[in-house]
Amino acid sequence: MPDAGTDSRPAAPEPGRRSAAPKSEADAPSQIFVWLKEVATVVVIAVVLSFLIKTFLFRAFYIPSESMVSTLDVNDRIFVNLLVPEPFALSRGDVVVFRDTQGWLAEVPEKEAGPFKWVQDGLTFVGLLPDNSEQHLVKRVIGLPGDTVICCDVGGKLTINGVPLEESYVNAAEPPEIRAFDVVVPEGKVWVMGDNRNHSADSRAHLDSNGGFVDLVDVEGKAAVIAWPLNRITVLDNYPDVFRNVPAGK
Repeated sequence: MPDAGTDSRPAAPEPGRRSAAPKSEADAPSQIFVWLKEVATVVVIAVVLSFLIKTFLFRAFYIPSESMVSTLDVNDRIFVNLLVPEPFALSRGDVVVFRDTQGWLAEVPEKEAGPFKWVQDGLTFVGLLPDNSEQHLVKRVIGLPGDTVICCDVGGKLTINGVPLEESYVNAAEPPEIRAFDVVVPEGKVWVMGDNRNHSADSRAHLDSNGGFVDLVDVEGKAAVIAWPLNRITVLDNYPDVFRNVPAGK
């Protein structure tokens, strides 16, 4: 007769009581929910931070033309410091992005609406994509308010307040064509030129429109870095040595 103390048969479940499901199966839906909640939180935080950065600190733009070669190449992506020109002032030599409020660019036809455009516009708005609205320009600041900018002296050099410049940032592949001008930059405006002088419709090309000057209120900010492509990542220089001996304007 078997010993009662060693009976190994499983006990029958109590009437009306369900067997408990394995813990891992029971917790699976809640674990997925927690994971989705964490992902959503991270995405929301990233979007909010990106929007705040884009609104107050930096904004991304892409380069559509060759007017700033070889400093900026076509399709470069740049980050623009929005703290310049306010609260921090512009300097001669700064590369700036500004809104085209004076019709320097040809009108761009309205893009067809659609889900892809809405997504692109939304990502651009929050700062996750560079602005490709094509209604901005990028040039180098040459003259500040009060400066007298003249092209050119007997040596073919640009002068500011009587001082000739050795413009090391100008595209060396093509000697710039001489376009004579003599301007005094008014208060609240700047004189801008592209580094690729022979392929830049800058202040020189718009002397009949507001004197070729750009309003400071139209300046979005100072281009700080090239962020893309990876092999071109660099901090952009404003070449202080070029302008070191230039006295203040009137």
